[in-house]
Amino acid sequence: MKKLLLILFCTILIFGGNKAMSENAKQPLEQPFAQGEINPFGKYFTGTTYLQMLCTKDDVWNSSVGNVTFEPGARTNWHKHSGGQILLVTAGEGRYQEKGKPVQILKKGDVVKIPLNVEHWHGAAPNSWFSHISIEPNIPNNQTTWLEPVTDKEYLKNEVK
Repeated sequence: MKKLLLILFCTILIFGGNKAMSENAKQPLEQPFAQGEINPFGKYFTGTTYLQMLCTKDDVWNSSVGNVTFEPGARTNWHKHSGGQILLVTAGEGRYQEKGKPVQILKKGDVVKIPLNVEHWHGAAPNSWFSHISIEPNIPNNQTTWLEPVTDKEYLKNEVK
């Protein structure tokens, strides 16, 4: 009987602990909006990201707004938006870089206004989750052009060792 209780206790600990860990991984950052589900545009990202659309284009609003959450080290491919993009950083630590310029460190409260057709990437720091609100104005004419992945060398180029 003691063996059975011990096995039952261990099973509860193992499965209960895994559930708690997976729930923690689902929403590891304190942020104002839901993390969302695995990003359906994942083929344009390195690492795992999540997307929660907050507002999609309709007959009144010419923009889309989404909460994007990045696991540590996750990032977009190089890309550009024909109508520009605005990022509102809500949690964690991230990175942003325009082609030919140095990497910028992003923290909660930062705002990044990305001009039309500027090649750039953004994502999490190597050891931090990261979340931002992505605003894509000027829809329907704002088209995203996805380019090559950001290499590890590009990503880690300016990291403090």
